[in-house]
Amino acid sequence: QVQLVESGGGLVQPGGSLRLSCAASGGIFSLNAMGWYRQVPGKQREMVATITRGGNTNYADSAKGRFTISRDNTKNTGYLQMNSLKPEDTAVYYCTAGVTTYSGGGDYYADDYWGQGTQVTVSS
Repeated sequence: QVQLVESGGGLVQPGGSLRLSCAASGGIFSLNAMGWYRQVPGKQREMVATITRGGNTNYADSAKGRFTISRDNTKNTGYLQMNSLKPEDTAVYYCTAGVTTYSGGGDYYADDYWGQGTQVTVSS
C-alpha cells in the first residue's frame, strides 16, 4: 500500500527557513510527478510547487525565488526547501505524487496519492 509521509514542518520566525521532506513507500514501481500544496482553514488547497520525474519544476508566483522543490529518485523522496518565510506562508503543507505500482502478471496501476500534511507556522 502506497504511503506518502511528510516531515520537517514546525514553527519558524519570519525570514527563517524550513526543509520539508516527503518519503514515498509501499510497492512503488515508479514515482512520477511530485508536488507540494498548502491549505489554510477556510481556503482551497493551492499548489506551491511541482516537479516531474525528470526534474522539470513549476512554482506558484508566491513561491518563486524563495522555495525550491527537488527530489531523489533513488530514495523515492521529494523535498521543499523554503527560505525567507513569511507569516502568510503559514499553512498545512501536503505532498502529492503520481505512483505506478506493479502487482505482478504484467499488471501496472497508476494513481495519485497524498500525504497527511505537515504544519508550517511562521510567526515571531
